[in-house]
Amino acid sequence: MSVRKLPGRAALAALTLAILAAMPSRADDTATVTYKSIAPDTALDLAKTALTTCRTRGYQVAVVVLDRFGQQLVLLRDRFAGLPAAETANNKAYTALSFHLSSADFAKSVQNGQLSAGLATLPHVLPLAGGLVIEAGGSVLGAVGVAGAPGGDKDEACAQAGLDSIRDKLDF
Repeated sequence: MSVRKLPGRAALAALTLAILAAMPSRADDTATVTYKSIAPDTALDLAKTALTTCRTRGYQVAVVVLDRFGQQLVLLRDRFAGLPAAETANNKAYTALSFHLSSADFAKSVQNGQLSAGLATLPHVLPLAGGLVIEAGGSVLGAVGVAGAPGGDKDEACAQAGLDSIRDKLDF
């Protein structure tokens, strides 16, 4: 029985093995993921301030805070807020989180053609002012949405007041 040698293939295989052996292992970089997200207590503080701010201005609103994965951490609804306020606040926050833009900036980008109008038809996407991204240290931590005031600009002002109230807890 004779064995036929393939020197070209053997040399290529040896070279490939040598290159692979020389490469540093990166399993630790891909095996786990580290991320930051807003803590529930901090989210509650944000929501309380946003609700109180709107209330002192005479607006009955709902406030929603989402974590970085779009899951609701907090929903506060004032007693006379309209029926759609809670869902609207959630969708404003979801929009801000999804596009890493305030929901007002998302609406402007759709209106001026920078973003496709089709994006506004996606589930839970709402091109109305009142949703803000929660960011710190270059990381997206979540989003807040407010709905129920007479105008999205007023909703956004309350959301911003909530964000401002926790800023010192987020900066890292």
